[in-house]
Amino acid sequence: MVIDMKVIFLTAGMAGGGTERVIAVLANYLIAKEYQVDIVMTSRDDVEYELDNRINFFALSGRTGGSIKKRMERVKKLRKIMKENPQATILSFGTETNCFALLAGFGLKKKLVISERNDPNQCTYKILRNLLYHLADKLVFQTKDAVLCFSEKIQRKGVVIPNPISDNLPEPFGEVRSKDVVAVGRMQPQKNHKLLLDAFALFHKKHQEYRLVIYGKGELQPELEKQAEELGIAENVIFAGFVTDVLQQIRNSAMYVLSSDYEGISNSLLEAMGIGLPVVSTDCPIGGSSMLIESGENGLLVPMKDARSLAEAMGRIADDEEFARRIAAKAYRVKEMYSTKKICEEWEKVL
Repeated sequence: MVIDMKVIFLTAGMAGGGTERVIAVLANYLIAKEYQVDIVMTSRDDVEYELDNRINFFALSGRTGGSIKKRMERVKKLRKIMKENPQATILSFGTETNCFALLAGFGLKKKLVISERNDPNQCTYKILRNLLYHLADKLVFQTKDAVLCFSEKIQRKGVVIPNPISDNLPEPFGEVRSKDVVAVGRMQPQKNHKLLLDAFALFHKKHQEYRLVIYGKGELQPELEKQAEELGIAENVIFAGFVTDVLQQIRNSAMYVLSSDYEGISNSLLEAMGIGLPVVSTDCPIGGSSMLIESGENGLLVPMKDARSLAEAMGRIADDEEFARRIAAKAYRVKEMYSTKKICEEWEKVL
């Protein structure tokens, strides 16, 4: 049966990242159920994820660079797309894209769903954002804590939908693990890799056989490489770059570490748990890590910006193999709790 419904995803781009992965999973799910699906990229044209060839892609424009003229042109183009697809549901991801979408849809009879993908407290234009968010038909948040950042009126339009976990994850590694501590994420301030390097330097004093392997790209890499040199751990730190099969690369690792200052729900943390890795995470806003991890049971939570606590948590996993095996086995259960089918069905109800 063909479903006579069209969904247009709006996103800055489809390069590697957590938001983009969720869009890819949801778009593939909807197209398989015979929805019509378009993905409109507002500022980039690169696609890093495998998507069904029936999905239509449109690169709207390049980066605005802060230009008011270019921003208004983007709004105009989005409005044209909305007018040309009067029956479509618009599904926008990310604060900036959401604001452009709501401006473009002002006065039009459109079904417009927007999704917050990170800590709302980090927004630098909250007044404008909040005014525009009142125009949305529905708001999707990743955590309950994120909902509470908004007024009661906006909260009444809100629904919490966690990230889905892929159905095609590698199976947990059942042999002797490597001595690799791994992290996956863009090298940008939010991820606080500086803290990770400081913590690994402390950890490495007692665990010199271990390496730190960081997967991802970003503008901070030269600075982080210099920090590793200064800490005397450069020979034991590997900057592995962006790889498409990162889960295969890390599945035999000793542990996964997330050092972020804030996150929605970290896809890399969720997937690390889903392949049965022992995990350590900062207990950062906006509550995604604490939603996934019961500290001491299926992973370890540590205070933010505390290198010593992070190093001690890493040491606990390295020094106690039975504890590491136990928390990894319980972490693996997220595969059932956040399955693609279960989470995508929640999105479908909203649509």
